[in-house]
Amino acid sequence: MDPVTGIYEYKASHVLPIVFACVLSLSLATHIYQNFRYRFWRITFWMFWGSLLYTIGWILRALSSYSPEHVNLYIAATVFVYAAPPVFSASAYNILGRIMHYIPMFAWLNPNRTVFFFVYIGAVVEGLTAAGGARIATGATELDKYRSGATLITVSVILQCIVEIGLVSIIATLHRKCARAGMLPRNLRFLFYTLYGTSTIVLFRCIYRAVEALYTLDPPGVACSSTCTYFQRQEWLLYAFDAAPMVLFTFWINMLHPGRYLPRDKTRYLDFDGVTERMGPGWLDSRTKLETFIDPLDLSGLLNKKKHHAKYWEEGARWPVCEDAFTTGTASNVRGRVREGVQIKPEGAV
Repeated sequence: MDPVTGIYEYKASHVLPIVFACVLSLSLATHIYQNFRYRFWRITFWMFWGSLLYTIGWILRALSSYSPEHVNLYIAATVFVYAAPPVFSASAYNILGRIMHYIPMFAWLNPNRTVFFFVYIGAVVEGLTAAGGARIATGATELDKYRSGATLITVSVILQCIVEIGLVSIIATLHRKCARAGMLPRNLRFLFYTLYGTSTIVLFRCIYRAVEALYTLDPPGVACSSTCTYFQRQEWLLYAFDAAPMVLFTFWINMLHPGRYLPRDKTRYLDFDGVTERMGPGWLDSRTKLETFIDPLDLSGLLNKKKHHAKYWEEGARWPVCEDAFTTGTASNVRGRVREGVQIKPEGAV
């Protein structure tokens, strides 16, 4: 092992991981503040958790740069840095689910089960990523272990790319339906654009990681092409194509926090005029919990053209109108900003 570079293939920067750890710490603190401010922990908890993991990863990376011969420290830093981005994606899944509760007439899938479906896939990606990162970090001198780790990383990032493309497709479908129906108020536009942007960032990072993994299936010095060697010996690639995009992701969510644009209560939905908000009964699925677990996307109902949920939004007169609205900027999740629970009922409502 080289006494200067240690386990790295280059002299690791001392400054850059510290800079990124500080910037991420600021973003993490801001996100914690906003989650308390908007009381939005249930929806954006994964944003907090991903930021925490990523911050820890770069702190460990900074420590590792001063002790490059310390293998366990390098392994820990690698696992945390690899593990955080899939967690960030989970926050987007939760935001999508809450949007679908807000516009249930366009949510052809159960919003709750849709979130679980994406989270299940995210858990698989997370597991593959962590296992692959650990095997790469420990397998520099063991060819089979290194290759298996690189393969796991490749599979995980390709799977995440597929998931992100699916997510963007669903967002685009909802966006198009809202636009055609004249139900695209300012708050929904901001949310759609935010998810487009953050998903593109994650996809950009995944493509880089996939290309890197495919070109570096072998450890340094073993049948490694010039491109492979470049990927393994250029540290700036890690910061430009992994760290920087993820930092941008966290700040984007902080600047356009969904707690500003979506109600905390998932029974609150947007009416067909695109302005009025009502308090409905929430998404009602006639199936048992076991059936929804086995078929989370209600594919059986989709194939039979008979969905298993009540279309309560078609009986708008039954549900009370909210005095304030996120569509007009008069509603807020901040405690004390609005009179919580104050509603007016239209004539004939029950």
